[in-house]
Amino acid sequence: MIRINEITDKVASYIEKPDLELIQKAYIFTAEAHAGQTRLSGEPYLSHPMSVAKILADMQLDEATVAAGLLHDTVEDTKATIEEIEELFSEEVADIVDGVTKISKMQFESKAVAQAENIRKMILAMAEDIRVLMVKLADRLHNMRTLDFQSSVKQRLISQETLEIYAPLANRLGLHRTKVELEDLCLKYLKPDVYEQIDQGVAAHHTSDNDYIDKVIGFINQMLQDNHITARVAGRTKHRYSIYAKMQQQSLGLDQIFDLIAFRIIVQSLKDCYAVLGLIHSIWKPVTGRFKDYISIPKANMYQSLHTTVIGPDGERIEIQIRTEEMNRVAEHGVAAHWQYKERGKKGSNRDAERFTWLRQILDWQRDLKDPREFMASLRFDLFQDEVYVFTPRGDIKELPEGATPVDFAYAVHSKVGDHCAGAKVNGRLVTLDTPLKNSDRVEIITDAHRNPSRDWLKFVKTARARTRIKQYIRTEERARSISLAKEMLEKEGRKVGVNVAKAVKDGHFLKLAEELNLPSVDELLSQVGYARLTPRKVLQKLYGMLHVGEKLVDETPHKAPEPAPAPTEAAKAKKGEGIRITGVDDVLLRFASCCNPLPGEPIVGYVSRGRGVTIHAADCVNLKELEPERLVSVSWDGVEDKPYPAKIRIVCRNFKGALSQVTALLTSDDVNIYAGSFQSNVDGNAVMEFTVEVTNLTQLYGVLDKIRNVESVTEAVRVS
Repeated sequence: MIRINEITDKVASYIEKPDLELIQKAYIFTAEAHAGQTRLSGEPYLSHPMSVAKILADMQLDEATVAAGLLHDTVEDTKATIEEIEELFSEEVADIVDGVTKISKMQFESKAVAQAENIRKMILAMAEDIRVLMVKLADRLHNMRTLDFQSSVKQRLISQETLEIYAPLANRLGLHRTKVELEDLCLKYLKPDVYEQIDQGVAAHHTSDNDYIDKVIGFINQMLQDNHITARVAGRTKHRYSIYAKMQQQSLGLDQIFDLIAFRIIVQSLKDCYAVLGLIHSIWKPVTGRFKDYISIPKANMYQSLHTTVIGPDGERIEIQIRTEEMNRVAEHGVAAHWQYKERGKKGSNRDAERFTWLRQILDWQRDLKDPREFMASLRFDLFQDEVYVFTPRGDIKELPEGATPVDFAYAVHSKVGDHCAGAKVNGRLVTLDTPLKNSDRVEIITDAHRNPSRDWLKFVKTARARTRIKQYIRTEERARSISLAKEMLEKEGRKVGVNVAKAVKDGHFLKLAEELNLPSVDELLSQVGYARLTPRKVLQKLYGMLHVGEKLVDETPHKAPEPAPAPTEAAKAKKGEGIRITGVDDVLLRFASCCNPLPGEPIVGYVSRGRGVTIHAADCVNLKELEPERLVSVSWDGVEDKPYPAKIRIVCRNFKGALSQVTALLTSDDVNIYAGSFQSNVDGNAVMEFTVEVTNLTQLYGVLDKIRNVESVTEAVRVS
C-alpha cells in the first residue's frame, strides 16, 4: 500500500513551503474513519483514498485537493459529516469533499435517475471549484485500475459510465494521460475480445515498431541538428482505444491500420514550431486534410500543438505533433498545469473554470432539463463530440462540436438568435441551415421575428443547447395545441350529454376535478385529454358526478365494439416475468432490437416506440444516439429464463479444408445453435464466417468466442452488431 510519506514528499517537490500538516491530519482522520473496512480485493479500504491522493499529487495539485482526495469517501461510507470536515479542516476542503459525495440519502425511482442526479450535482459543484472533478477523476481512475474484483455486470456498467462521462470530461480538462488510461481500461472490460485482439496485434509489431521509431527519430534529429534547432523527439505506439476508435470509424481491420505510430517534437519557442513543421513537410509528403493548427486556435481545454500526418520512411503514414515545453506541460496535465499554488486558500479555480466555455454551456442548458434521463443523454452527446472553431462577423471564436450547423451557431450566440434563425451566410455565401460548419468558417445568421424553431432542426443540430431549446419550444407549442384540442373535444362531447364545459371551467369545477385526479392544474388536465392519456368521456363522467351527486352520466350515443388488437408476433412476446423488468410499468409489449441483439447480462435500455411497445437495446447501441432521449426508459434483466437469444459473430481464419467443421464443432460442444450463417473466401487466403447463433447469455457467448480464438488457424473471433 502507498505510504503517506510518498504523497507528502511528492507535494513538497512542487510546492514551496507546503502545508503538509493538513495532509497528515487528513490521513489520520481517514485511517480512523475507515478502520476495519476492506475492499473487494481484501485490501484495507484505506488503500483506495491513499491511491487517489497519490494520483492527485502526481497531477501536482494543491494541498487542499490532496487532503480532499484522502477524505473523499468519509462522508459517504463512514459516520463522518461535512460539518465535521469543515470544522476540522476548512470550508475549502469540505466543499470539495461535498462536491464528490453522492446524493445517498434521497430515494430515486431508478438507478439511472440516481446516476443522473449525482452527475448533475457534480457538474454544479465543479462550476464552483474545478478541483471537485479532479478528485472525482482520480477516484474513478483508481476504481477502474482495480475493477477486476467486481462482477462482470458491474464491470460493464462502471466502464460504460466511465467511457461516456468521465473519459470525455478528462479530455475536456486536458488531462491526456488520465483520459488515455480510462479509455483503454474501459475497452478492456466492455470489449474484452477486441482489446485482446488489438493488444496481441500491437505486441506482434512491437519489435519492428521500435526499430522503425528509432529510425524516424534518427532522421528527425539529424534534420534538427543540420538546421541548428534544439529539440527533443519521442515516438510511441498509439493507445489501444484510439486504434479501436479508428477501426470503428473507418470500418478497418487491425491489419489495415497503418499509422499506429505517432511522434512528438518538443521545441524551445513558438517560432521553432512552425520552422520544424516546414522542414518536416520539405522531406516527407504531407497527407492532404491531415494538418491541424491548434496553436493559433487552441482547443477549449487550452491544448496547443501542431498536428500533421506525413508519408514517412518506407512509405509508412506517421503522425507528428510539434509544440513547446510549456504547451507540452499543458497537454499532459491540462488545467492542473495552470494551478496558482501561490494563491492557496483562495478559490482560484473559478478563474480556471472560466476558461472552459463548455462548462458554462452545460450549466446553461442543464437548468432547462428537468428530466434526468434527458440530461444524461444530452451530456453524453455534448461531451463526445470533437470540436470545430468558427468566427462571428466581429471575429469572435465560437467552439462547436464537429458537424455543427448554422442553427447550432445561432444558439451558441444567443437563445433568441437561435429561436428566430431564418437563414445563414458562411464565408459570405448563403447556405442551408443543415450545412456542416468547418474550421475557420465565418458565419452570419439572418433572423426573422416571425420565424420559430422547427421540429426538422432536430434531425441535424449537434449541440445539447440547440436541441434542448428546440424541444422546449416544440413541447410548449404542442402543449398549447393539446389544450386547445381538449377544449374542443370536451365541449363537443359535453353538448351531446348536456354538460356546459365552459361554465364548469369558469365555476372552478375543473380545478376540483384536476385535484381529484392528482393533477397540478386545469391546463395539465386538459393537456392529458389532448394527448389522449385521458378520454373526454372519462372526464365528463367524473364532472357529471360532481355536478349531479349520485347520478351517472348515460351515453346514448351508439359505439362500435372495439376491434380486437392483432396478436403480437413471437419475437415481440417478451413480457414482465419473462426476462425484462421496466421501472414503474407492468404488462407492456416488448421486443428486442435487431440492430444490437442484447443478451442477458449486458446493460440494456428501453425505448418507447409508437404503437409497438418498448424496444430493448444494448446500452452501448450506436442507434440510441439517434433516438429521442425523453422516450428512453430504465429496464433490467429479471429472472431470465434459460432460453436462446440471437447474437451475431464474425470469425476470420486461414482458408483450409475442415476450417468450417472445426468452428462448428466448437459451437456444438458449447451447446450453441447456429441459426444462420455465411462463408466467404478472400484473395489473401483467409476465410470470413459470419453466423447468427443462439445463446442463453453474454457469458456463454464470450466463453465460446474465447475457445474459438484459441484455435491456431483463427485470427479473429468477435461479436458484431
